[in-house]
Parts: sequence; C-alpha cells; structure tokens
Amino acid sequence: MDSLNRGFAAVQPATGRDFGGNEKEQGPDVRTVNRQSPGNRVRELQVTGTAEVCCPADRASVRVSVGSIKESVTEVTSSVSRRLEYILQSLRQHGISETDASVRRFLSREEDLYRMDAEVVVTFSDFEKMEQLCSVLLEKLDKSVCVGTPQFYHSAECLGQLRKRVCVSAVENAQQKAREISQLLGQSLGNPVLVREDETREWRNEDVENGGRGHSALPTITASSRVSVYFSLKDRSRKKF
Repeated sequence: MDSLNRGFAAVQPATGRDFGGNEKEQGPDVRTVNRQSPGNRVRELQVTGTAEVCCPADRASVRVSVGSIKESVTEVTSSVSRRLEYILQSLRQHGISETDASVRRFLSREEDLYRMDAEVVVTFSDFEKMEQLCSVLLEKLDKSVCVGTPQFYHSAECLGQLRKRVCVSAVENAQQKAREISQLLGQSLGNPVLVREDETREWRNEDVENGGRGHSALPTITASSRVSVYFSLKDRSRKKF
C-alpha cells in the first residue's frame, strides 16, 4: 500500500469549550481550550491530520469455458467431461483449492443435435499462478477452450485493512504535527483526550483497464481520512513535585 500523509495546524488563543458541541473555533485545523479547575489550569490542542493510502487489487476471477455439439447426450457429455476434468486437474496441480473454483454445466438441444457448455470460474490471490495456469490451458487445449480476461477486484478483507491503515496514518500524522507545535510553544504534549474521524473517502482508479495481466495493470482503490485529535498541553516550566 502506498500512503500520502498531510497535516495542518495553527494555534490561536481560546476561551473555552462546550462539550455539547459549541466549541469556539480559532481556525480550520486547530482549536485550543482552557479549562479552569481549583488550583489547576488545563489547556488542550486540537490538530487536524489527513492521509491517503492506495491499494492494488488483491483478487482476480477467470472464467474458463468449453463446449461441444454431438448427436447424442452421451457423446456430448463425454467430450466436455474429458476437457473439464483436465481443467480441474490442472487447478489441483497448481494448488488451487476446490473452494476457489465453481463449475457449471449447460445442456441444450439444437434441432437433431445436443449441445453442452461448461464453465469453471476460478478465484486467484496469486496472480503469477493465475498467469501460469492460463498459459497451460491455452497451450494444451488450444481452440477447444476459452480462457476469459481476468477480472480484478478487492476482497472485503483488503478493503477493511485499507480503511484501518488510512485512519491510523491520519492519527499518526496529527500526533507528529501536534508534537512539533508543542515544542514551538515551549510546552510538553500530553495524552490524547479525544480522537474523531471527521471524513472518509474512497475512489477507484478508472484509468487502468482490467484486460492486462501484468502487475502494472492492476486497478487500485485510494482511501482518504481526515481526523481531529485533542491533546492536553503541559507547560515545561512548571515544576514537578
């Protein structure tokens, strides 16, 4: 995954904050808060951090089909079954699990002849293995088999990891900016008080066609996240007892 981090900060004085949602804004990316308590004054710093993470597709499905026309059901079934068995055997030899392949057969009649079509839809997570298998089938079965164009996509697990990664990157970026600001102010950055994800976006790279089998042709999804993080500020000059 490729990531792009951004953060913005500008510190201005503030009078206070209402936790009911009526904060006094001092700028688009930072709010500071002073809260009074007996013998203790607490300041808070809010920093906005953003990040973008790009992730290529991690799955591909390929449709492999065979067909035949014969005078009897037995003949057409036998003709298709032989090639279908070779396809399934090739899948096993390449370490493809049965759960990653589905088989469908279609029998129809055209006047005095019988037609049977069969298709195998295979899901791949290893694209090099996919390329090897497709080459073997085309070489051995030649024109008697049709190997479709790979259709690349993102699995649910991949998308979940992408969303977590971009949010964490945005928080890390906000923390780094807050640390730099606190140093400029001569103060120490305290613990985070509140972390809020304000905005998330996802978009697909539509410029890449799914037709290519090379890794450079993989479609991608980019996710962005914008977070607001509140940190407590501590005066470095304050003596510790």
